[in-house]
Amino acid sequence: MIKIQDHLKRLLHELCSLTGETEWVEFKHNNADPEEIGEYISALANASALSGKTVGYLVWGVETPGHKIVGTDFKPKQKRVGNEELENWLLHLLSPKINFYFHELSVDGLNVVILEVERASKNPVQFKNREFVRVGSYKKLLKDFPEKERQLWRIFDSTPFEDLHAAENMEADDVLRCLDYPAYFELMGLSLPDNKKGILGSLCGDGMVLVNDSGTYDVTNLGAILFAKKLDDFKNLKRKSIRVIVYKGTTRLETTKEQVGAKGYAAGFQGLIEFIHGLIPRNEEIGKAFRKDVPMYPEIAIRELVANALIHQDFFVRGSGPMVEIFSDRMEITNPGEPLVKADRFLDSSPKSRNEALASFMRRIGVCEERGSGIDKVVFQTELYQLPAPLFEVNDSNTKITLFAHRPLSKMDRKDRVRATYLHACLKYVQREYLTNSTLRDRFGIKKENSAMVSRFIKEALDDNSIKLVDPSSESRKHARYVPIWV
Repeated sequence: MIKIQDHLKRLLHELCSLTGETEWVEFKHNNADPEEIGEYISALANASALSGKTVGYLVWGVETPGHKIVGTDFKPKQKRVGNEELENWLLHLLSPKINFYFHELSVDGLNVVILEVERASKNPVQFKNREFVRVGSYKKLLKDFPEKERQLWRIFDSTPFEDLHAAENMEADDVLRCLDYPAYFELMGLSLPDNKKGILGSLCGDGMVLVNDSGTYDVTNLGAILFAKKLDDFKNLKRKSIRVIVYKGTTRLETTKEQVGAKGYAAGFQGLIEFIHGLIPRNEEIGKAFRKDVPMYPEIAIRELVANALIHQDFFVRGSGPMVEIFSDRMEITNPGEPLVKADRFLDSSPKSRNEALASFMRRIGVCEERGSGIDKVVFQTELYQLPAPLFEVNDSNTKITLFAHRPLSKMDRKDRVRATYLHACLKYVQREYLTNSTLRDRFGIKKENSAMVSRFIKEALDDNSIKLVDPSSESRKHARYVPIWV
């Protein structure tokens, strides 16, 4: 990789070579007032989005006009506001939280500071509850320029995460060093080209890499999140690595193992699933379906749910990423962001993804199921293993799906039974069948002579308004058929 100081010097040269008014770059000499810096972060974040740039820059040590390097006495790491470090103070006053980085470098003995500001991506960035924007070479309140505000919202509505840039202005060798391109060709079932031009051409053709106006390359978020050798190489994606945590017992009081994935999702997916599979306890007997050494949870269900967590997460939620937590009695798979369909309709609804390019590619390489069939298989597998029904929850802007370890029917409470009955009705409905006393007996592994017990479970679900009769006018309950309440 290019050394960071060499990269910064090249970046400084490119910024200084810009002519005319540039709304995504601002030059200063020594003015380092914290309030001004906060307002400029807001202005540059919003202006970068308007200008189609991934980042904006505030540079100290360069005079205007002329962009001559004169040096600065500003030392951001030593700057404090009251008793708080400057970076922390700024971060607390920005909304939504975005990434920004102070870089210090020396050019011919002169100190230069570059503040790199991530573009606004979902909402205009505010500082102290006020939104700013660059207009020409001036910093202004966004509310005073309604046309720019409308344009900004149109950009937010039309720019998917995958199209944004994870890294810019990279040489060909640097792109190939940071992306696991052999994995791309292997997963696509393609022969690996014998030259850089062929490799980069294929990556560009799939939107993983772009050729920019300067003849260098930009790596898109799609390319980085799928095929990064190390996600940490892309600073805006560091927190999007999946975490796997194993706890002792049923609480989070004691961690026995924790691992953070390093690779991109596509390049590292199979290894991730094998790693998780190796951590799961095994049972000699599960219900009546298995009487041999089997994993506590079906591998198909784990594979699908982990893929869903990666694909359907909200990448614009800062500071969090997908997570798999393994307890002695359950497994929780969580991703940031609320789903675009209701949690109780996961099984029957065609999934809507914020990240359609990511989802499409993962389907192409067989990582996840075709649209609409994944959760069906999860529910089917839990029924086959005679496990408690999975639990789908949305809270604190996160989506969590819980798989439960086997426990006898006598240990399942009313909520467990109603949830299992409801999901069984959903599964039957998407298979163009109906829930009956007989099918629910099979689902719970109950003998025919205990059908009265199953009738009680059905009544609980009816009382809970989870299912309903296909034919309410029928007086026969022995052969009654049921469907989900939403049918």
